[in-house]
Amino acid sequence: MYELMIEDTFSAAHQLRGYKGECEKLHGHNWRVQVYVIADRLNEIDIAIDFHELKDYLNEILSLLDHKFLNDVFPFTEKNPSSENIAKWIFDSMKKKLQVYEGVRIIAVTVWESDTASATYYED
Repeated sequence: MYELMIEDTFSAAHQLRGYKGECEKLHGHNWRVQVYVIADRLNEIDIAIDFHELKDYLNEILSLLDHKFLNDVFPFTEKNPSSENIAKWIFDSMKKKLQVYEGVRIIAVTVWESDTASATYYED
């Protein structure tokens, strides 16, 4: 089994609805995102999946969030744009893009909202 990880960043503002504290106010982060995939075998050129393809997929997804007010971006118009919900949304979006690759699947997404705070989403 092989595990690969890519990382990218985006900048965005949000506010947590119903939160009692500073995070209820409009504020922003320079978010860092790590995507982990596994592959059960290598392809004909001895790679699991091209890092460039993974990065392109992640870039497409993050471009929907970059320099946005996340509360105005679906599904965060309905769900709080917490690090936890952002991680799950990125996970689900990457999972759809990777369906075309046999033997490659996403296993986790970690979203860092600061150097010391992150949330990870993975499926059992």
